[in-house]
Amino acid sequence: MNKEKWLELLKDKVPQNALSYCFSLWEEEPFAFEITKSRSSKLGDFRYRKDKSIQKITINHDLNQYQFLITFIHEVAHHRVFSKYKDRIGNGIMPHGIEWKQSFRWLMAPMLHERVFPKDVLIPLRLHMGNPKASTGADFFLMKELRKYDKNAFTFVQPLLGDLPQHAHFELKKRVFQKMRTQRSRVLCQEISTGRNYLISNNAVVKKVDDPGDVPF
Repeated sequence: MNKEKWLELLKDKVPQNALSYCFSLWEEEPFAFEITKSRSSKLGDFRYRKDKSIQKITINHDLNQYQFLITFIHEVAHHRVFSKYKDRIGNGIMPHGIEWKQSFRWLMAPMLHERVFPKDVLIPLRLHMGNPKASTGADFFLMKELRKYDKNAFTFVQPLLGDLPQHAHFELKKRVFQKMRTQRSRVLCQEISTGRNYLISNNAVVKKVDDPGDVPF
């Protein structure tokens, strides 16, 4: 893939001032790249196959340009670590271990300014990069700012689970839960109809509902 094709592929996916940098990351260490359909379980991934000499990175098509760029660099960091330590992967080199964190920080550093990210995203992103997590979804404050730029603006007016007070009731996928307590990046919730407990992401988009026991007047 040449530069023109790369720029055409990414021109509407990442901020304009990040286009050339994204191409340079591929040019330095090439990889197969695919923009995929939306996947609820992940934003992107790095795929290693022993039978392939060129490894593959995929990213969901429906991410806003700032989330797409962060995810792109996140996965390129995986590729760089694999290229450097492929004989040790799984033997002291963890998927999101210190080697990946260092690579991610190094690759993201040139992008951490207001010519690429708006200030409301840049501030929590800089904090996030101090000790990056396996997923930006685990960083409540960063995700809260990123979702402002989602293509589906309706999601921004809906609350996140992390925004609700303890013991609040909410609807998720047509099921009603009560928020019990926060456990790091997830929340222990109880389904009202069954009494069963579930761990749900802090960043889940939910619909707040009245306490089922409330009596309207």
